[in-house]
Amino acid sequence: MRSAIPTPTISAFEIGPLTIHFYALCIIAGIALAIWLGNRRFLTSFPQGTGVVADVAVLAIPAGVIGGRLYHVATSPENYLGDQGRLIDALKIWEGGLGIWGAIALGSVVAYFYYKRIASTKELPSFAYFADALAPGIALAQAIGRWGNWFNAELFGRPLDAPWALSIPARSRPVGYENFETFHPTFLYESIWCLLIAVVLLALRKRLAPGSIFLLYIALYCFGRFFIEGLRIDSTHSFAGLRLNQYVAGLLFLSAGAACLKFYRASR
Repeated sequence: MRSAIPTPTISAFEIGPLTIHFYALCIIAGIALAIWLGNRRFLTSFPQGTGVVADVAVLAIPAGVIGGRLYHVATSPENYLGDQGRLIDALKIWEGGLGIWGAIALGSVVAYFYYKRIASTKELPSFAYFADALAPGIALAQAIGRWGNWFNAELFGRPLDAPWALSIPARSRPVGYENFETFHPTFLYESIWCLLIAVVLLALRKRLAPGSIFLLYIALYCFGRFFIEGLRIDSTHSFAGLRLNQYVAGLLFLSAGAACLKFYRASR
């Protein structure tokens, strides 16, 4: 076997009675960076918005986690319901399983309404400006958060024999792939893709109409996720040769892309 990326031998450590999961640490680190960058970008243009990003995050982040988990459970109910599932496992977020679209959807809805409430008491711009300020940080948060899948030895792709392949221990290999040792490191592909998205969004800055940066983030992420999702071999629902998340990614890519183009034409 060629050299490959090793899978960590541990996914958590203990401090007294507490168990700290690396998956959770990756999520927390990504959130912290997103808040810091979003706050810096927002205050650069709207200094009167001091504390607004952090205030909105207090409600939007838990909503995002709940939304992400609900999406994951809804799209893989067999793992939590019925004879083969355990409903209590739906609460074990540290084991992985946060659907990004559910997280962005519910998190954005809560952020929108809470931001409007705050904006009504201050001279703040529309939510479109706020969302644009946060978009690059969200992409960076995803780039960091994906490394949690590495620690959990999950969501890897098809077998691969290459120097950048991911070595998966036998206990974590899905049924039918027990004899393969190395796989596509889809967590790494998505992390790199999200980093590139963040760079693009930061480079554009104020060149697009308000709200376009956030829409472009959604469109670009979904474009890359469509192809990365096609490499994955974890159990999921499929239709006509495509995985469920590929349909979601494709639909959101077209919707966000069309909306972004509409904003662009309206601003010219």
